[in-house]
Amino acid sequence: MDWFIVIAASLFAGFVDAIVGGGGLILVPALFATFPNMVPATLLGTNKSASVWGTTFATWQFSRRVRMPWRAMLPAAAAGFAGSFVGAWLVTMVNPDFLRKALPFVLVLILIYTLAKKDLGTQHTPRWAGRNEILAASLIGLALGVYDGFFGPGTGSFLVFLLVRVLGYDFLHASAGAKLINVSTNVAAIALFASKGHVWWQLGLAMAVANVVGSLIGSRMALKHGSGFVRIAFILVVLALVLKTGYDAFLKA
Repeated sequence: MDWFIVIAASLFAGFVDAIVGGGGLILVPALFATFPNMVPATLLGTNKSASVWGTTFATWQFSRRVRMPWRAMLPAAAAGFAGSFVGAWLVTMVNPDFLRKALPFVLVLILIYTLAKKDLGTQHTPRWAGRNEILAASLIGLALGVYDGFFGPGTGSFLVFLLVRVLGYDFLHASAGAKLINVSTNVAAIALFASKGHVWWQLGLAMAVANVVGSLIGSRMALKHGSGFVRIAFILVVLALVLKTGYDAFLKA
């Protein structure tokens, strides 16, 4: 029964992740609630070992239908991979608790800005080209890679927002690019967790299958309905993140 619960959660998480990110809001709490006595690092590592497959398949789905800016996104993904290791190292040097209380307010600002700018991300009009686009994308990948390794919550949403706001992508292209960067940061995280023995591979494999199924469904919906649909999903995910991070920061005992 326990496995059925987390596998079902992984299916839904894959669906949400494929559209705009935020699947961790579903799967991580489900794992912690179902296996309360398990070492937290093992649950987090197992979550990554499942979600990376759904994100990989979503990236593949998007790349077949959306013109992926590979020249900019591949360096950004490499920067994100390196940044994730740097962030994980920083955790051993600096306590990330200060981010816990700041995060809800940052997310509220992103939500307000997105709602106020009704045309934000509806048109794909890249602001940069050539080396400038590569540099800007790589800086975003590096910064969010460090954040993901150091703290983590909301990484996918931050990636989508920055690709829309800074690079001028629409929500569909931004979601595609964010997925590629997310794959690289997840692989880095899995390598770290696995090196410490913090991955429950059997459960991770079962959840991965469900995550991929959910991812394929979510990708098809996003590609079918376009940037407007992804924008609405983004707003809902950021709102959920505001509530979750606000609760964790100020109300959770």
